[in-house]
Amino acid sequence: MRKVLRWLLSLVVLIGTASAAGATATAAEPNVSDTPDIKEKLLAIPGMSLIEEKPYPGYRFFVLAYKQPVDHRHPSKGTFKQRLTVLHKDTDRPTVYYTSGYAVSTNPSRREPTQIVDGNQVSMEYRFFSPSRPEPADWTKLDIWQAATDQHRIHQALKPIYGKKWLATGISKGGMTATYYERFYPRDMAGIVSYVAPNDVVDKEDSAYDRFLARVGTKECRTRIQAVQREALVRRERLSEMLAARAAAEGHTFKTVGTLDKAFEAVVMDLVWGFWQYQPAATACGTIPDAATASDRTLFDYVDSVGGWSSYSDQGLAGYTPYYYQAGTELGAPTIKQPWLGDLSRYGYQPPRNFVPREIPMTFDPRAMRDVDRWVRHHAHRMMYVYGAYDPYGAEKFRPRRGAKHDNHVLTAPGAHHGATVSQLVPAERARATQRIQAWAGVPSASGKPLAAYDAKLDRRDVKREQTLRP
Repeated sequence: MRKVLRWLLSLVVLIGTASAAGATATAAEPNVSDTPDIKEKLLAIPGMSLIEEKPYPGYRFFVLAYKQPVDHRHPSKGTFKQRLTVLHKDTDRPTVYYTSGYAVSTNPSRREPTQIVDGNQVSMEYRFFSPSRPEPADWTKLDIWQAATDQHRIHQALKPIYGKKWLATGISKGGMTATYYERFYPRDMAGIVSYVAPNDVVDKEDSAYDRFLARVGTKECRTRIQAVQREALVRRERLSEMLAARAAAEGHTFKTVGTLDKAFEAVVMDLVWGFWQYQPAATACGTIPDAATASDRTLFDYVDSVGGWSSYSDQGLAGYTPYYYQAGTELGAPTIKQPWLGDLSRYGYQPPRNFVPREIPMTFDPRAMRDVDRWVRHHAHRMMYVYGAYDPYGAEKFRPRRGAKHDNHVLTAPGAHHGATVSQLVPAERARATQRIQAWAGVPSASGKPLAAYDAKLDRRDVKREQTLRP
């Protein structure tokens, strides 16, 4: 009897051991068909829907829509669909969270931090930029806290899929957006990389911009661009006729700004700013025409190449109403003095209110930027700001608290404009900045170089020239 019992006990142990071994083998070698595809994971998120998927070698690229509350303080009062894109590499890689602060591109692209850490990239369209706009649009719900909360909700939705560390980044208004996101949700990101982000703390105090424009570049270059600007206003009547003919041919109107003359002057007044913001410092001065001898056509075409005559038409302004609304309610906007124009200007620097349809009410809140600036100065941690030496927007920088334990950095790329990047920093700073970004992302490297090879299509660093005097 004991022999039988011992035999049965041995048999049970043997069967149990075999079963455990089989279970272990199954865990080590999962059935791939049972593993959800990344698209399935994304679309399993409540409120997420697919717009399209586009192929790109080495990645999956999705254009998505995510249901957001119009008012995060009162989620029951309506929703809208916000566009975002996901450039998927691997859930075991870090993720870079990007926004331009404007509309989102629906073509695959990779921002510099994404290349540096060889990660995934989530790109968000800023609320109220079409088509991510509630209908009807309650413009009082377009503010920096609501937009930061949009980002927070998307991060919370995607974090279970992309569980490694996240970095937030953005260029210009996008760099401002990344800063505001960190201010309101400082526990979401492992670090912030903000490019050419202006910090207009006191909207009515803009002397820093005047000082910058008085010494940027060479005196000869400054004099030449100022002379073109002045000459354009001297020839206002003839150049305005050329603008009117073009506007008629292209169907452009000027109801928002008021008149063609106001639009004409706004473009000319922006010329000096736009020249330094976007023109390549090494070659741009040589392209400025001689104001005294240039023909009307030469002057007209040159101003168009720098600023764009359609910038302040109704059609040119329509896509940027959300920006001008924010500039006139929270962000502020630069106003520069131009004494070389004498009394040629009829309107002076026109405020953002002039570029938003009158049916949209606007009231400026001076507390918003002061609050953000105060937070950055006293509470910032692992934040990096990169500026271009020739970019007027860098005249008023963010200045995070100093000290090694805070790990904050403010860097300026020599010879760079509004398209400044980490790659344009001097070699020692470039290597250190790259290493810090990688360390924040949890993929430390001693090489001081990006972890992903440069891709000429995916990593294009050229700056899309927006209307001048807009970050």
